[in-house]
Amino acid sequence: MARIGTREGPFTLSGEAHVTSLVGKTVVVTGGSGGLGFQTAIALAGMGARLVIVGRDRARGEIALNYFRQASRDAVAEAHYADLSRLDEVRRIAATLAEKLDRIDVLVNNAGAIFNRREVTEDGLERTFALNHMGYFLLTRLLRDKLVRSAPARIVNVASEAHRGARLDFTDLQNSKSFGGWKVYRRSKLCNILFTRELARRLAGSGVTANCLHPGFCATSIGNNTTGWFRQGVKLTKNLFAIPAEQGARTAIYAASAPELSDVTGAYFINSRIAAPSQEAQDDEAAERLWAASAHLANLNE
Repeated sequence: MARIGTREGPFTLSGEAHVTSLVGKTVVVTGGSGGLGFQTAIALAGMGARLVIVGRDRARGEIALNYFRQASRDAVAEAHYADLSRLDEVRRIAATLAEKLDRIDVLVNNAGAIFNRREVTEDGLERTFALNHMGYFLLTRLLRDKLVRSAPARIVNVASEAHRGARLDFTDLQNSKSFGGWKVYRRSKLCNILFTRELARRLAGSGVTANCLHPGFCATSIGNNTTGWFRQGVKLTKNLFAIPAEQGARTAIYAASAPELSDVTGAYFINSRIAAPSQEAQDDEAAERLWAASAHLANLNE
């Protein structure tokens, strides 16, 4: 029976985990052409996995592919491109992956951003919520059957400690009543954890685990798309406190590959250890409600 990650406790990387073999496994990493996703992808490729990255920028994707192939002559890597804030693009890339890939052993949902101005997507969704949550939700939901057929398989969702103090307003998931870039980003990270919790419950007994994590505040391109004082504040904070992306990726790499986590699901990790998220992130009723609202927005029958 799977162990649900509801308690705090150490899951330190064992000696065996350092040499984990992913030969014969297929790993999909969203946002894999830069930052945390890139560092996660290159580590998993180094374990022998067939690597599939999903990104928005074709030029960055090609640079990443060249790097993977130069780092290891045995690397098998490919890139696909989509704007994961658009539901039609998520559907298109999910259909492509389901058709082209024989199996998916690990799905790492990593793509995300922060916006300091409210933007609305073609689907009528606030862009932070659309990219950071709905992208995770819909891509995972559409690839679920492929993951189950590939079991044992893993889903790893990159969340954040930024979720602490956030609360969801189910009457205003699109943040139309009031908008603040940081507040809305924090809510989206709370969504990541609630989504993981409900996903783990729904996948129980399938052989597919679902876990999420806090990577740390990392020196990546996040916030570079913002403007004015907000952008300057993000830049200053990165300069003072950010850790290298390579260090931040370690927990995602661990969650995706460590043998000792084969039956752990529904957990939240910090520094490769199970940690307790906020009380709001442990609300099973809110998790189920968020799932239902997300399915409705994506026009899915659940």
